[in-house]
Amino acid sequence: MLIVMHHQATDAQILAVKQAVEALGLRAEPIPGSMRTAIGVLDNQGYVDDSAIRELPGVREVIHVSKPYKLVSRDFHPRATIVEVGGVKIGDGEKVVMMAGPCSIETEEQMLTAARQVKAAGGHILRGGAFKPRTGPHSFQGLGIAGLKYLSAAGKAVGLPVVTEVMRIEQLDIVCQHADMLQIGARNMQNFDLLKEVGKLDFPILLKRGMSATIEEFLAAAEYIVAEGNNRVVLCERGIRTFEKATRNTLDLSVVPLIRELSHLPIIVDPSHATGKRHLVPVMARAALMAGAHGLMVEMHPEPEKALCDGAQSLDPKGFEKLMLELRRIEDFMAELAV
Repeated sequence: MLIVMHHQATDAQILAVKQAVEALGLRAEPIPGSMRTAIGVLDNQGYVDDSAIRELPGVREVIHVSKPYKLVSRDFHPRATIVEVGGVKIGDGEKVVMMAGPCSIETEEQMLTAARQVKAAGGHILRGGAFKPRTGPHSFQGLGIAGLKYLSAAGKAVGLPVVTEVMRIEQLDIVCQHADMLQIGARNMQNFDLLKEVGKLDFPILLKRGMSATIEEFLAAAEYIVAEGNNRVVLCERGIRTFEKATRNTLDLSVVPLIRELSHLPIIVDPSHATGKRHLVPVMARAALMAGAHGLMVEMHPEPEKALCDGAQSLDPKGFEKLMLELRRIEDFMAELAV
């Protein structure tokens, strides 16, 4: 439920409404706006009888919100959220952000080389996997803590913030020591205990859509994080599992404008995991920008043919540099259209 106050409502009237909500055993979340204040009602398990609230002084209207996500919705938070990662801003009105780097951190030299190439081409955030969730137990699982150190050192050497995946609650402390942004991967999108724990952190979170998750489930997962107090969440579309086998996953670009309509959280696209094919990454990256994505996450490896993980979908340095030039042209074109 959302309680919208009149623009001239006093602080005392807002407090009275908040107390009335709490008297029902529910949580009241004031949402200040430029024109008026709204109060979000949380923790209800079904319909709330609003008769004790609707007639209170200062109340303009009461809106019943049936969605399982509230705090991440535009209904509760009309103004777009900007998430800052090490000085890089992601969201409406900001430059398109490129997160790039190897799928897996393999050696200190490989990570530093990749960092230099990402920086030289104009990338904004360095990515790299230290803990790798793999389908099979015999595949390369990442370097763990050593990989985190290589990633952190490479980011500092070139002046880029870094993002990396965390898989378990017990990894949070060590990953937070080395990363600027925590990634919750597709396989952990509904690891609710992990979502609650990262929600308690004052740390930017990149939440990837689960491979079979609906949009409602995706936003409900983000709600778990925001409900704990952390609204520094960036959503990531990375393709969903369908009947199609020609690509690794099916990239659902329709989710980008739809999420921007439904939620105030920024959304980026990962065309590398979505397609699984290097030659498809640039065209889908361009399409993601045209669809309205706030950023991209692309895999780039100094030598993709030697990569220990996902080399077939990783751009080489020249391919990445070419993509960055193309994206700048698209961004400039879109800026002209908006004038």
